[in-house]
Amino acid sequence: MNRVLVTGGAGTIGAAVVRRLLGDPAYEVRVSDQRDAPTWMREGCEVHTGDLRILDAARKATAGCNQVIHLAAIVGGIANFHKLPHTLTEVNASLYNSVIRAALDHDIERFVYVSSSMVFERATEYPTTEDHILDCPIPQSAYGFSKLTGEVYCRAAHDEHGLAYTICRPFNAYGPGEMPDAEPGIAHAVPDLIRKVLSGQKPLQIFGSGMQTRTLTHVDDIADGIVTAMGSPAGLNQDFNISASDERTVAEIAEVIWAACGKDPKEFSLEHLPSFEVDVVRRWPSVEKARTLLGWEAKISLADGIDQTVAWLREQEFAAS
Repeated sequence: MNRVLVTGGAGTIGAAVVRRLLGDPAYEVRVSDQRDAPTWMREGCEVHTGDLRILDAARKATAGCNQVIHLAAIVGGIANFHKLPHTLTEVNASLYNSVIRAALDHDIERFVYVSSSMVFERATEYPTTEDHILDCPIPQSAYGFSKLTGEVYCRAAHDEHGLAYTICRPFNAYGPGEMPDAEPGIAHAVPDLIRKVLSGQKPLQIFGSGMQTRTLTHVDDIADGIVTAMGSPAGLNQDFNISASDERTVAEIAEVIWAACGKDPKEFSLEHLPSFEVDVVRRWPSVEKARTLLGWEAKISLADGIDQTVAWLREQEFAAS
């Protein structure tokens, strides 16, 4: 039996990863998160609640595990990247220090680092292949740089100590599990836009021209890709874009959300707010490496995924009322 530690397992992607692991009898799951784990997670997993920035806590969380999926980090929407640049850099680096050291101390069989599409925020190649990481200009944002730093940590630990790793880069994760924030841009774009539409906002406010492109990937697809990469011999010491392949403009995504919320398409209109210093113009990854080496590809269509996310957020709104 393989015991997998999922750091940050109570987050949106983390919870999807935990559900995916619990659906496979080959795995036992330990979750480490300082947030409260939901009831279903406490019932199905061992839960650790220590501060993983502290080495002793990281060692305790890792002890007895065969694999680690490292998701714990400060994340969020575009406004969060600009609001907390030092905090996220400090916290994320502290997590790499202790969690990777603990993985080395316990001779972990596979360390899966969940990076980010933001390492490619200044990409010049489209669709963006994994090999472009060697030529891509370094990220301008502190968040993108901090996630790239984690990739460097993995490769350095491999080169010096033989750490067996896999790097997974989710692109534009969305789906049930992430609540919107009252301040626009703190949460990711999909829950933020759904909240605005459901609240009756018209015209719908977006940051920038709306011509920026994103490749939205449902969290269940991302979770499946991460677990598939972890379990595959072909994933050893490799990096993968874990993404759908449907590139859409932000304006197109907003229109899909508008319709999914039951609004009249004829009434759809946008108000363009000033954007941020870092607002990626284009995000379109190559998914060939994951398809070829892992036999994996995303399955959930944008329309179905947005419908599911709207339904989930309506449920949360009803439950809170």
